[in-house]
Amino acid sequence: MHAMWKGSISFGLVNIPIKMFAATEDRDIHFKYIHKKCKTPVKNERVCPTCNEKITSADIVRGYEYEPGQFVIVKDEDIEAIRPPSAKTIEILDFVNLSEVDPIYYEKSYYLSPQENNGSKAYTLLRQAMKETGKIAIARITIRDKQSLAVLRVYNNVLVLETIYFPDEVRDVVQIPGIPQDISPDHRELEMAKQLIENLTAEFDPTKYKDEYREALLEMIHKKAEGQEIVSAPEAPQRNVIDLMAALQASLKKAEELRKETKGQEPKKKAGRPKKEKVGVG
Repeated sequence: MHAMWKGSISFGLVNIPIKMFAATEDRDIHFKYIHKKCKTPVKNERVCPTCNEKITSADIVRGYEYEPGQFVIVKDEDIEAIRPPSAKTIEILDFVNLSEVDPIYYEKSYYLSPQENNGSKAYTLLRQAMKETGKIAIARITIRDKQSLAVLRVYNNVLVLETIYFPDEVRDVVQIPGIPQDISPDHRELEMAKQLIENLTAEFDPTKYKDEYREALLEMIHKKAEGQEIVSAPEAPQRNVIDLMAALQASLKKAEELRKETKGQEPKKKAGRPKKEKVGVG
């Protein structure tokens, strides 16, 4: 795994040299735009609309539009001049309880490991101290010329950094129209809804869930590559909730039946599907 960032964690007067790795990956299926006539991938070329000529990256500078059509040109040396001295440091600001940070703030996750030059002892110390106190750290980090707020926590015995949004980047809920405020649910319906939640409650097992659309998309691509006919799936029936109580009763009955069926049974492991080779398109 390739380290995408190297620096250190600033923990009081303790300095912990670390390497940072992306903790997640994009598994979405990406398509190329190709010419319908000859099936050749289309190039995205940069063209100046005023000069009507193709340009390269060497011809491009940064510009901030402060008024319509009016730009401030920002050079690399301008960025370097204001770069903070802590650009390669994860600076811990505070320690808080995990429950105090709402998930809406979380952006992207990174794994942190100690660097080879004697960072293991300090890394282990911070990890163990955070585990035993049950605290997470609020920190500041600069990645690719962007300063971010972050959370530092322990996950599966690894220090994980989660970049989080600044408060002014999270939209106020009062801006969302149509949110009901003055409606009180019927007591019987509320009790049935709570019972339904209880019946559908289980321990979180991420292996239970899969991207069904991505699997169907891959299956369709492989079939087309093999020259097979694609058959449309039947359209799912529309569900119009007319009687909320009846819908809750039916849902509750179905959940209870499902729980009885699965109670005491160990889930069977599904046989893994053979890995298919990548399909070349074009």
